[in-house]
Amino acid sequence: MPAPALSSVPVSVLGAGSWGTALAALASQRASTTIWARSAHSAAQINEQHQLPHYLPGIHLPTQLQATIDFEQALAHALGNDTQAGLIILGVPLAGLAELCQRINATLPATRRHPLFLLRTSKGFDPVTGQLPHQITDHHLRNAPWLHTGTLSGPSFALEVAKGLPFGLTVASHSHVLCQTTVDIFHGHSARIYSSTDLMGVEIGGALKNIIAIACGIADGLQLGTNARAALITRGLAEMQRLGVALGGEAATFTGLTGLGDLVLTTTGDLSRNRQVGLALAQGQSLDAILASGLTAEGVRCAQAAHTLALHHQIQAPITSAVCDVLFNGLAPYQAVQQLLARDPRLETSL
Repeated sequence: MPAPALSSVPVSVLGAGSWGTALAALASQRASTTIWARSAHSAAQINEQHQLPHYLPGIHLPTQLQATIDFEQALAHALGNDTQAGLIILGVPLAGLAELCQRINATLPATRRHPLFLLRTSKGFDPVTGQLPHQITDHHLRNAPWLHTGTLSGPSFALEVAKGLPFGLTVASHSHVLCQTTVDIFHGHSARIYSSTDLMGVEIGGALKNIIAIACGIADGLQLGTNARAALITRGLAEMQRLGVALGGEAATFTGLTGLGDLVLTTTGDLSRNRQVGLALAQGQSLDAILASGLTAEGVRCAQAAHTLALHHQIQAPITSAVCDVLFNGLAPYQAVQQLLARDPRLETSL
């Protein structure tokens, strides 16, 4: 028998990758949850075998979680018949966010009596426009008073979340009712969900930490030691805060879960794809070969955009600059390290 839903808000998760599926599994313990998968094979595995081994090996998914390949059907689950609020979670990488929002916008009703909540989980800057996830969704979704949007972010590997291990996330939105709904559905047991109104700072932290993780992967791949990694993490945090504040984020956000927390996880965790890219670069692999192997990371996609933003705002971002030189300008990883070490001394606490 399916477990009883503890929340009256139906949840639709769009995207059955590792993170979307992990969140859907968690949400299904509190609310009626449907997940949309592009692949019929993935949908069948979730519905019939209650697993998704390609993305979450060894994980048994809740039997009450339902999957569909029908996009409109998945959306309709959250939209309901407008007798209550609904929650849509966008569980796709940044590269697929604009297209997904366009599809949602074409399906949304002209009016609603009850709120519709929409949560983004994408991280990064768009490599062409430099836009953050909330700017992309604002551009492609209609501006309606009943549509409440926000971002769910923080230090979290999907596999550990799916295993039920403890973790913390932050939901950022200007809508108090969206934040409270997110807490009601996800908070408890292994999950701690915090709220923030600093949408800009939360999303900037989620983007920039991936670039610093590539740098730390390079340092680890060159066997420069834990002292070097600690220095990179610390100075990387200062770099994130400098650029984040210049772009409109709050300084305190970068010492929280979506800043320091996510930075520590991504720069040190073995499951971090961005760190793995750095390790591979340090071992002499070309970026083309790394990407061709299937190892994709948001830090690669958004590094140039972050560098451009830093230049535009006249913000010193030496680690981001060095990573871009390695990724795109042919600079050898060891030379990038020497370039960072040769910088002039300065006050540590100056922004």
